[in-house]
Amino acid sequence: MDWLKAQSPRVPVVAGASTAFGCSIDGVVPTAKTVALCKGLADAGIDEIMLADTVGYAHPAQVKEVVLATRNAIGPALCGLHLHDICGLGIANALAGLEVGIRAFDSCLAGLGGCPYAPGASGNVVTEDLVFMLESMGFTTGIDIPALLESRKVLHAGLPAEPLHGQVSKAGLPPTFRKAA
Repeated sequence: MDWLKAQSPRVPVVAGASTAFGCSIDGVVPTAKTVALCKGLADAGIDEIMLADTVGYAHPAQVKEVVLATRNAIGPALCGLHLHDICGLGIANALAGLEVGIRAFDSCLAGLGGCPYAPGASGNVVTEDLVFMLESMGFTTGIDIPALLESRKVLHAGLPAEPLHGQVSKAGLPPTFRKAA
């Protein structure tokens, strides 16, 4: 085990600030409470912090407000967003984050996942839809969208009873699509 420690003496830690935008138990989560939590994490030495819309209640204006307030308090330690699509605003919330400087997003192939505490939880933001949006807007992701869409077949074979989400997979890539340069 000593050789392992010698290879990487310090392991960076990324923390998710869960229910940063709302909670199925406590309801509204004030921006100040999320900022205080993130400040505590940053002060404790956490390298990077992602704000998590764990139960999918956020809306774009709220995402912008919380991101800007958190960044003001902790600076570049705020690294990204973990978004769910329970209320159908996951991609819109990603766009809102993008507009205020977020460049890292958690997502999941076919939107799998979710929160057992969110009634009717449909899952995480769909990676395929997120990558399509980003590439369409000129942001290079390095992801091969046709290959990503093809990988859904493997996922479906492994989890045949699990519903797969996503709009790009239904519609296909439009003829107007141009991958970012």
